Amino acid sequence: MNNPDLWQGRFTAFIIEMQKYLKYIFNGHLLFVLLIAAGGLGYYYSEWVKNLGSGFPAALIMCLVIGFAVAKSPIFTFLKEADMIFLLPLETKLKSYFSRSITLSLFMQSFILLVLFAVLMPMYSKVSGASLKDFAIIFVFLIVLKYVNLMITWHVLKFQENSTILTDAAIRYILNAAVLYLVFSGAGILFPLIAFILLIALMLYYRSATIRKPLKWEKLIELEDKRMMSFYRIANLFTDVPKLRGKTARRKWLDWLLKFIPYNQKSAYSYLYARTFLRANDYIGLLLRLTVIGSVVLLAFISVWANILVIVIFLYMTGIQLLPAWKQHEMKIWVSLYPLPAKMRETAVIKMAMYFLIFENLIFFLVKILSGAVFSSFVSFVAGFIFISIFRAYAVKKIRKF
Repeated sequence: MNNPDLWQGRFTAFIIEMQKYLKYIFNGHLLFVLLIAAGGLGYYYSEWVKNLGSGFPAALIMCLVIGFAVAKSPIFTFLKEADMIFLLPLETKLKSYFSRSITLSLFMQSFILLVLFAVLMPMYSKVSGASLKDFAIIFVFLIVLKYVNLMITWHVLKFQENSTILTDAAIRYILNAAVLYLVFSGAGILFPLIAFILLIALMLYYRSATIRKPLKWEKLIELEDKRMMSFYRIANLFTDVPKLRGKTARRKWLDWLLKFIPYNQKSAYSYLYARTFLRANDYIGLLLRLTVIGSVVLLAFISVWANILVIVIFLYMTGIQLLPAWKQHEMKIWVSLYPLPAKMRETAVIKMAMYFLIFENLIFFLVKILSGAVFSSFVSFVAGFIFISIFRAYAVKKIRKF
């Protein structure tokens, strides 16, 4: 077997698969909205940066955000389920295959780091007075740091215990954040070097501890599948994705919410889709992630107009990704056998999506209230409800086109 040919074939297949769906994504309305949002937020961000003082904790923000981006180091292996049978006997001959995977992962994640660093650099430069030369030197260091994290991730994936993976993630995040804080706070070369040496020592430890451990093929394939499902969920907003598979979880602790649904025939679809929204990772996980990210972004802006823009953007991103729930049960014949009008099914899906958006808007309101921006929080809250009302009418038209 020619390892370079195998890897090149997998990589080419991956590019073709991405291109097949990217043409729909980049022609979609969501991209247009995101471009407008990026322009608006960029303007408010630049105005906000101009008012920063020397006491602003830019170094702390930089280390927490970039530290997370550096520590999170997935490896794109392009493995498939059948590889557990056909490639397992050849594991010892696949060193070059996985080396190429690590190199590609480093390249792709370095680009993400560059974008993130470029976004945060104006804030850091305003407070610290850092120059373009400092930017280049620090970014080179970030690439080295990212490579060390990728190698640690690769060795840790050979452990069977999930607790080891979680412990490693926590330790690496702390060490990366510490290294970067010392770098961004201008602590000199000695202290960051000591923290960096600790990361190197951690990498060497895991390397020696796993030198005789075989690859955990099930884990690698699971992670690769999870990564592709994340992309398919985004592509599913623009076109049908046959390969999309959702995961569900029991979440018994949320059952009390279902008690608000009346126990009668007219509530059959409401109960079905309430269960769907609460149990499917695609929806409850989406809501939690976008709510947390949106709350953090809101705290960074003082302007009322910026807050309204952020809330509308995040409500739209949440709402548009909830609507595919309409197709969740379309292949199950028993749902079509309900002795109920089809209109009730449409109403139930939209109603559940609106509840999610109202909850998200309420969290945004509480975040702004707790930050002390009382007037801005009320205005943004009202703007969010107006948007939800408008989005409801849009959702009806969108669902009927599915």
